[in-house]
Amino acid sequence: IQFLIGPKTVEWSMRVKYVSANEYPELHQMISNLSAKAGLAKTPRIGISQLQIPNAFAFGRSKRDARVCVTKGILDLLDKEELQAVLGHEISHIKHHDVAVITMLSVVPMIMYMIYISFFWGGMFGRRRDTGAMIAIGLLALVIYFITNLLVMYASRIREYYADLGSTEVGNQPHHLATALYKLSLGSARVSRKTLKQAEGMKAFFLNDPSRAREEIQDLREIDLDMSGSIDQHELMMLQNKEIKLRKSDKLMELLSTHPNMVKRIKHLASLQK
Repeated sequence: IQFLIGPKTVEWSMRVKYVSANEYPELHQMISNLSAKAGLAKTPRIGISQLQIPNAFAFGRSKRDARVCVTKGILDLLDKEELQAVLGHEISHIKHHDVAVITMLSVVPMIMYMIYISFFWGGMFGRRRDTGAMIAIGLLALVIYFITNLLVMYASRIREYYADLGSTEVGNQPHHLATALYKLSLGSARVSRKTLKQAEGMKAFFLNDPSRAREEIQDLREIDLDMSGSIDQHELMMLQNKEIKLRKSDKLMELLSTHPNMVKRIKHLASLQK
């Protein structure tokens, strides 16, 4: 349902300020180059979010309406190659109309939820003779809501994998994106819970889910064999043939999330490493 939020709401909630090429020339150059490589006819609008959570996001209803934004926190955290890999991911979302696709899919659970509210609670407190049928329809709509909402989140997770692939297709190395994801988890884990709550309703737009960062760090550190704070090509290659076993709690968390499990996601990046 978060994907039904309009651009103005995203801008306000994320405290986005659009910036010129004079203000952030390197950022503009990166996004312009990546947009050209991705075949976009128009470079997205570029904004800086005032949130301290290190992350990036893309939104807009179409390619012509697209915007790519980074938070202030990410600019101090990633190097040039890592930031380009992140921006390539966001450009891929725009190229493949991901926000529009997930928005359209999200309409179904939204309608089911409205039917549930109308019929179930109308039946509970109404005085009509067919209140039993109304309650039954409302409960059925609630079940369909949960099922379709799970499917929307599954589709969102699949689109994240494709956006990671899209970043490599415009020339970024998988280990740079893997390192960026690792650093974003580390950075988000240092942010206070109060700060994280500022973006609670918008985290579906982010590159990764900052609210899960504290739980992800331990698993990610096991991939970082030399404890350097990055995931290099060798470490990513080592992961290619390693079997990933998720705890039941991790599987449940992933099922209820718009983003893939981080270790599975980096395992997917390992498969793209040449």
